[in-house]
Amino acid sequence: MIYRYKATIPKYKSFVRIYEVRESATLYAFHLFLQNDLSFSPDMQVFFRTYDEAGKMVRECGLFDTGYGSMDQIHLETLHNKGEKTLHYVFDIFKKRYLTLEFDGMEEESLRKAYPRTIMERGGVPDQFREEPISFDIHFEELESDAVSDDSDE
Repeated sequence: MIYRYKATIPKYKSFVRIYEVRESATLYAFHLFLQNDLSFSPDMQVFFRTYDEAGKMVRECGLFDTGYGSMDQIHLETLHNKGEKTLHYVFDIFKKRYLTLEFDGMEEESLRKAYPRTIMERGGVPDQFREEPISFDIHFEELESDAVSDDSDE
């Protein structure tokens, strides 16, 4: 089976991603995919928090086992079967910023598709080292006032 997760970031209203991941994937495999998809630095400390349907945190899983198992030991199917359907992918431990991954359904695996994959994206990629979102809006008024005029008599 394939699990679909909707990814959002608190305070980033324009950021949305929908990911499809095999149920057999580990949190570590999902981490590597997210790290690549969002262009996050590979040398930063990250971890997952899992939440039950009531919103209570159940476990924290990092690269090393801190009592709940490490990312490479925990499979999405196990979390799903235990009712842990919301994940927080903490990518900035100092500023407590995270990606919320909410279970959004499941479907049969297609042999013609590669997993994990992004099936929908909206908004720019968040900067892992900068808290406030960067605006990619172009304001033509600013561009026109900054333009250099060439009035040479050649």
